[in-house]
Amino acid sequence: MDSRYGARDNSAGDTLIAAAPFFQELPEATVQQATAQIVTRRHPAGQVLLLENDWGNSVYFILDGWVKIRTYNLDGKEVTLNILGKGELFGEMAPLEAVPRSTDVITLATTMIGSMPAQDFVSLLNSEPQAGIRLAKLMARRLRQVNRRLRLRESDSQSRVADVLLFLADGQGTQGAQGVEIPNLPHRELSSLSGLARETVTRVLSKLEKKGLISRERDVIRIPSIDDLDRLLV
Repeated sequence: MDSRYGARDNSAGDTLIAAAPFFQELPEATVQQATAQIVTRRHPAGQVLLLENDWGNSVYFILDGWVKIRTYNLDGKEVTLNILGKGELFGEMAPLEAVPRSTDVITLATTMIGSMPAQDFVSLLNSEPQAGIRLAKLMARRLRQVNRRLRLRESDSQSRVADVLLFLADGQGTQGAQGVEIPNLPHRELSSLSGLARETVTRVLSKLEKKGLISRERDVIRIPSIDDLDRLLV
């Protein structure tokens, strides 16, 4: 068995897949047909799910957990392009373009993935206009996030760390009683996302916490006010 394949776990997979945001408001019969061949697997943290230059035989839905999308720059340094969590999908571009994958995908925590055969995903887009619109909106949101991060690459360290937190809040934040909650990722991941040294990220997070702009627990960073954090961007 390929080391990138985790243990099958279809016990709760069907319910989680049907509840995935991508399928919401689509006709029930269409969803059932599109998801009939999806296989769910549970993967441990640190497992490579996809490698750059793999061929796109499947599209993947995150049913639980977290993954990072990474590539490497010309100097061979790892660059984290995105962090995706429950309800997101990845690997959707390669089947559409019939080209190899352009990035690696690695789990950051124990993660449940539903894999849909590429031909089923393409058939869904061809037969259901709302699915195509849903995918277009997803691509537009990701492009907007990347453009914003690129504009801030020359900003000061505080702005860049704040922007990464806002980026995660936009993609993966959940509203709690005391603010928006995002995963408390290892500082090396925040470092790669921001393009800053890990020591710098640690120092900035401490400053933001002292200012009351964030609070940290073992698994969660809490942002009491998105607007207050957003005002740091310069």
